[in-house]
Amino acid sequence: MVDGLLNALILAIVQGITEWFPVSSSGHLVLLEKILRYKGGLTFEVALHFGTLMAVFVYFGKDILDILEELLKGNFKSQNGKLGLMLIVASIPGALLGFFAKSYFDAVLSDFRILAWGFALTGVFLLIASLPGKVKKKGLDLKNSFLIGIFQAFALVPGISRSGSTISSGIMLGLSEKESMKFSFLLSIPIVFGANLVSFGNASLPPSLIWATLVSFVVGLATIHLIFNYILTNKKNFAWFGLYCIILAIGIGIYLVFN
Repeated sequence: MVDGLLNALILAIVQGITEWFPVSSSGHLVLLEKILRYKGGLTFEVALHFGTLMAVFVYFGKDILDILEELLKGNFKSQNGKLGLMLIVASIPGALLGFFAKSYFDAVLSDFRILAWGFALTGVFLLIASLPGKVKKKGLDLKNSFLIGIFQAFALVPGISRSGSTISSGIMLGLSEKESMKFSFLLSIPIVFGANLVSFGNASLPPSLIWATLVSFVVGLATIHLIFNYILTNKKNFAWFGLYCIILAIGIGIYLVFN
């Protein structure tokens, strides 16, 4: 009983960190569940993701309310109205791929071979984004938003980081680090909320898992603050996360060879 609670606590903390660090939260949960020999189940995982989702709502609460206000008014010419429209456009690729291929991605979620390739690709994305050299700065537009959305759809593959692929693609398309991060974090709302809704339906989270949601929420909120203000404000720092993901991919590959 104690071991089970400790393992669940570890997973809740890891979810809160890796959901926003560009290293794939789903990949880390699969790895840790294997290492700890603990399977929380779908309800537990939904509880964890709900916690980190609420962290975005709290941290970017004012931005979200301003965007919703402009969208409800149909004012797509204002800054927040344009941002809301671009978030909708960017959500389309992932929503379509998730809807039509969800069963396939669920089936390969625990496939360590695909997981290794996913971590490797995440590492490559991050290393490319960290390369020195000036990129012509561009603002967000519908075309760039859709391209970022395509990169987000890649994150349905186990081991590919949603935040890593969207932030790094935003930088490669000419956005600043903070613009890329903000767009990526706001973009998590429709895709994560939609995925949880499809997975869990209209059922409610049991009270026994509220603690897991709370832990992932608190850790996730702190992680967003650190990333947004200190850690990923310079694209050079992406290289460290890229190297970490590649080392992780190599480690999984070695494990597969000898097992």
